[in-house]
Amino acid sequence: MGKNQIPQYKKLYELLRKHILSGVYEEGSFLPSENELCAVHNLTRPTVRHALEALVRDGFISKRKGKGSMVRKPPQDIGILSIAGTISAIGKQYLQTQILQKPKTIAWPTDFHFELTDAEKDFGCIYMERLRFVDEMPVFYDINRIPNINLPRFTSRTFENKSLFDTLRSHYQIEIKGGEQKLKAIKADKKISQLLKIPKGGPVLFLERKLSTNREGFYIYSTIYFNSDKHAIFGVF
Repeated sequence: MGKNQIPQYKKLYELLRKHILSGVYEEGSFLPSENELCAVHNLTRPTVRHALEALVRDGFISKRKGKGSMVRKPPQDIGILSIAGTISAIGKQYLQTQILQKPKTIAWPTDFHFELTDAEKDFGCIYMERLRFVDEMPVFYDINRIPNINLPRFTSRTFENKSLFDTLRSHYQIEIKGGEQKLKAIKADKKISQLLKIPKGGPVLFLERKLSTNREGFYIYSTIYFNSDKHAIFGVF
């Protein structure tokens, strides 16, 4: 298999995941049987099972003995701590993304709040800013820094109403595996109050995250300002 070739189980995973999120398979319904998936997609049973296991792990289906793979409805809270990413957690029909700063390559800040590897320092980072809306109300503002290591054409991609995690997973085979985070409550300054439409000095949840991935030594760094007035954050980390 070539270096950039996507494994067959991942292709099936992405296809089934897309159909679950778009409503082709409704909550409580069952996916086609393993035999049917093998026949339709010309795949071996171990490959199909690998894809189904990944869907179970990510919370999209549950296995029912004697019945098959039952579809689970994605949670409707705003899942910025969810490994699957916010769009996966809340559903694309509710979440909109406005890109405040398109991805661009820059140097790391000299006073960066997490320790960087030598490779990360040498290659710089891809920087982007987003404002995320739920039901047309701004809920959180995030700043993302991604090591500029083996991510061809990343800065030319569009992220308007698209998931960063989905793009990393489907185009670069980079999956989020966990991470560490720092959380504290702060008072909104002028910029944050304007972006999140809250009174200046109002409470905001401030998060700094370092996400580990399946690529050794490759981390994703996020700074997030979250308006928790009407929404809760959740997720297994």
